[in-house]
Amino acid sequence: MIIPDNHILVIFGASGDLTKRKLIPEVFNLKLQNLLPKGFAILGVSRTEISDEDFRQEMKSAIKKFGNNKPDESIIDEFVKSIYYTSINTKEFDDYKKIKDRLIQLDKIHNSNENYIFYLSTPPSLYGIIPRNLGKHGLNDQSVGWKKLIVEKPFGYNLKSAVELNKIIKEYFLEDQIYRIDHYLGKETVQNVLVTRFANGIFEPLWNRNYIHHIEVTSAESIGVEGRGGYYEGSGALRDMIQNHLLQLVGLVAMEAPSSFDSNAVRNETLKVFESLRPINKENVAEQVIRGQYISSKIKGEEIKGYREEEGVNPESKTETFAAVKFYIDNWRWGGVPFYIRSGKRLPTRVSEIVVHFKETPHYLFAKRNQMEGCNQLVIRIQPDEGILLKFGMKVPGAGFKVQNVNMDFHYSDLSNAYIPTAYERLILDCMIGDSTLYARGDAVEAAWKFIDPILQAWEEDKSIKIFGYPAGTWGPEKADDLIEEGYITWRYPCKNLSDDGNYCEL
Repeated sequence: MIIPDNHILVIFGASGDLTKRKLIPEVFNLKLQNLLPKGFAILGVSRTEISDEDFRQEMKSAIKKFGNNKPDESIIDEFVKSIYYTSINTKEFDDYKKIKDRLIQLDKIHNSNENYIFYLSTPPSLYGIIPRNLGKHGLNDQSVGWKKLIVEKPFGYNLKSAVELNKIIKEYFLEDQIYRIDHYLGKETVQNVLVTRFANGIFEPLWNRNYIHHIEVTSAESIGVEGRGGYYEGSGALRDMIQNHLLQLVGLVAMEAPSSFDSNAVRNETLKVFESLRPINKENVAEQVIRGQYISSKIKGEEIKGYREEEGVNPESKTETFAAVKFYIDNWRWGGVPFYIRSGKRLPTRVSEIVVHFKETPHYLFAKRNQMEGCNQLVIRIQPDEGILLKFGMKVPGAGFKVQNVNMDFHYSDLSNAYIPTAYERLILDCMIGDSTLYARGDAVEAAWKFIDPILQAWEEDKSIKIFGYPAGTWGPEKADDLIEEGYITWRYPCKNLSDDGNYCEL
């Protein structure tokens, strides 16, 4: 494994939840794996006025509470000695001189050679302000040392804002300095999509319109908005999950083989997928996109509030907590193959998976069974039970040729001796060593927004487009089944509905 150059990780929004739950514990995991350089430090930046020592104690508590590993406390104590803190108002230009002065001081202590990563763990409203102020203070200068910028999602609110944000950041940082993070791409199973396809001769020859009937991508959450109703009101499932996470998964599933496993080569191919997405015109949105919103229900005897009853949510809200989209990729490989993607909150379980549905055999020799069961499926489970499942028919023992579907199932947890890094751990390390393969590029982000924008505009302008209610604990609006044209085919449901009331209604 490549060990990164000496550097300092500067985290803006250091007092926030993401820093405590993910960033600091994941960087500490890199320490335990001996993947950090000798000259390494973390500088937390936020508005809160606290000392270095108080911040270190907070981060120590965060590592103990949220970390996956339980090492000796002495190892944590050694790690937090390299953590520092500076308080600024990130909107005030002059305050950035404090950061510059502190970095000069830390350079001398840790021999970081003016190599800096700036991580924006802040509200999106600051994504343009912070890079501009860093640039005007010369903290983007690569004449001595390298400078990198990690930007959290959401990258823009629509196409116009994404283009504008790219324009602002690129005034001060080059594209190869910018790392737009999508933690889904850091998951081991997502990366394994590329290996499954391009390292196995049994899959790639079948990976096209001749053998695949349709492809389905699902990301389901069993929780609601969890006190984030105010934020979610301005987002919704389409922006929060589909525009970034799920379309990125589609990019990996549908891309052509890159010329090499080089960052630009891989990202060039995913961009081609996004550019080949058949546009969904405003007049077709009602037919190709279904939106829903969870309503109150009883799950295992517990009363669950509906979305409109959540704190911070407009009682007449039209924000979708569920979205399902049917679309096509207009290129030689995928011409005519429908793609179905869906994401929602308050569904029966937490699961993210890609399902490749292969076509039926041209002539069925054996006893007729359910047509849908007659199709082979390759299920790539992304979370929580990472692995790969292949479903195919086998003869039932006994007289005759009765056929039954069986599973060939692999779980990553079976690799008991293999260390599986978390998503943030992998992605932060990739940035440290300069590998942007699993980060979104600016042109790809804009291409994804270009596909999503007409849907958002149609929802805003056409009041006749319905939003369907679904009881919390069910698989979303029943209307979503209408996206799939063949009557004998439906979505894959990893588990049954949990609500006591299985009725659907329209909002």
